[in-house]
Amino acid sequence: MAIIETEATLHEAHRDNHTHRDVNGGWLRPAVFGAMDGLVSNLALMTGVAGGAAGQHTVVLSGLAGLAAGAFSMAAGEYTSVASQRELVEAELDVERRQLRKHPKDEEAELAALYAARGVEPPLAREVARQLSKDPEQALEIHAREELGVDPGDLPSPTVAAVSSFGSFALGALIPVLPYLLGASSMWPAVMLALLGLFLCGAVVARVTARTWWYSGLRQLFLGGAAAGVTYALGTLFGTAVG
Repeated sequence: MAIIETEATLHEAHRDNHTHRDVNGGWLRPAVFGAMDGLVSNLALMTGVAGGAAGQHTVVLSGLAGLAAGAFSMAAGEYTSVASQRELVEAELDVERRQLRKHPKDEEAELAALYAARGVEPPLAREVARQLSKDPEQALEIHAREELGVDPGDLPSPTVAAVSSFGSFALGALIPVLPYLLGASSMWPAVMLALLGLFLCGAVVARVTARTWWYSGLRQLFLGGAAAGVTYALGTLFGTAVG
């Protein structure tokens, strides 16, 4: 009795600990990319304008315009990209569905050959393929996973991708503008807040990617700071040339 309870406890502990991150969700990539892009691009835009000796009003206006234009652009781009990808997958699923309907035996043999190629004994592979092919929708799901590498029931949503991208970009782009909206009269508070935001964004991403938080944070801080510095220098150069 004690042995059975011990095995059950170990099995339960293994089940509780054996978890994975969501790597297929349609929201994660656009949300992370949107926040990073919004923060870096708007900080660079504002420092470039400030480097050209523009006034405070112009810098703030450029930041707000960059926020709005970037957020709508990101949302539209993500929607189009994910929708096109989904339409392509659905078209391929329709092809596979027609093949299953017209040539069920050939598709069953194809599935059996695939399992046999992975080390399953041929008689067992044929029996497994036969049983799995009884349900057309289940057969479609298996063929889609094996041949296309997709799950028909878990395709990314264009709307989710667009909304995530819009919101995250706007949130990231708001950070360098926020000090001005709260009464700051120079660029330095915006730069410091943006650099802090870059480090925190990188640290948060580390919780998803399993990298160390300080490495991810410093990497993003360096990249974003470099982009802002280069753009400020270019703004100064162009401002002098135009002026």
